[in-house]
Amino acid sequence: MELSEIIDVLEATLECCEDRVSTKIEHVCASDLMSDVLAFSDSGTLLLTGLVNSQSIMTAHVADVAAVAYVRGKRPTYDVIRTAADMGIPVLICRHSMFEACGRLHRRGLLPGSSTGEKP
Repeated sequence: MELSEIIDVLEATLECCEDRVSTKIEHVCASDLMSDVLAFSDSGTLLLTGLVNSQSIMTAHVADVAAVAYVRGKRPTYDVIRTAADMGIPVLICRHSMFEACGRLHRRGLLPGSSTGEKP
């Protein structure tokens, strides 16, 4: 699924990296534990998180995450968004809970890149 479709499915806003909306994403990792993201996410994964500090972006960069979607309407500071933009990591803001966001994406065919280490 392209990032542009994910934005529609999540009813999200894109805060930076508009040039990356055609990026293909197949997996989702939903976690607020950045150590789990590092341990269990696949390259090119969409990260769903409620952790809005710079650590989420730094972790996304190290884990080669394709985009970060902040759930529950949480909004990172301008500095966090600027850091993401500098690193080429699209940032989405989604009003849905993590559970609802995961369900919406799963129904549309995205696969888990789960924080439990389970692969489909």
